[in-house]
Amino acid sequence: MRAIVIALTALSWLTAAMPAADGLDVRGSVRANGRPQPNTVVWLEAPHAAAPPSAAKIVLDQRNLNFYPHVLAVRVGTTVDFPNNDRVFHNVFSFRDGKRFDLGMYPIGTLRRVTFDKPGLSRLFCNIHPNMAAYVMAVDTPYFSVADAQGVFTIPAVPPATYSYHTWRPGGTIAAGTFSVDRDKPLEIDEP
Repeated sequence: MRAIVIALTALSWLTAAMPAADGLDVRGSVRANGRPQPNTVVWLEAPHAAAPPSAAKIVLDQRNLNFYPHVLAVRVGTTVDFPNNDRVFHNVFSFRDGKRFDLGMYPIGTLRRVTFDKPGLSRLFCNIHPNMAAYVMAVDTPYFSVADAQGVFTIPAVPPATYSYHTWRPGGTIAAGTFSVDRDKPLEIDEP
């Protein structure tokens, strides 16, 4: 019995040290002029890659007269929930680029959904509260992430290969480069 426990423990250590069969986690950061760039969307081109299964709901919340998160990245074909968790009515819309839609006015505690069916940037607003703004970047790849407050991101389970990568941040344009996914090699992006 003890030999089985030792063998299982050794197997679990070995498994933990090996990369996932699905690929490697690409970690990195985005900086501009030496400063971290939060809310930067980073994605690797792989339009024909299989989508990983996901049971998680994607939510762009409305509360305290703001959208949360401010920047959201999704794969093309993803449906996003827009709950109104505020104490007032909202009317979420996007009329430029990306997905064009108008959810109409809806009250507290209700939900609307939008499917982002083509790649591109959707700029979101509320026609009742002009200070509310958010962004949804729909990408045609399963390999994407949004940088956190320190400009750090992780793209999970990327198969080793060389990819074209793209970045976008609010107030910026889409930038591009190439990156070879390899164990322990971070993707450090320095934007102008």
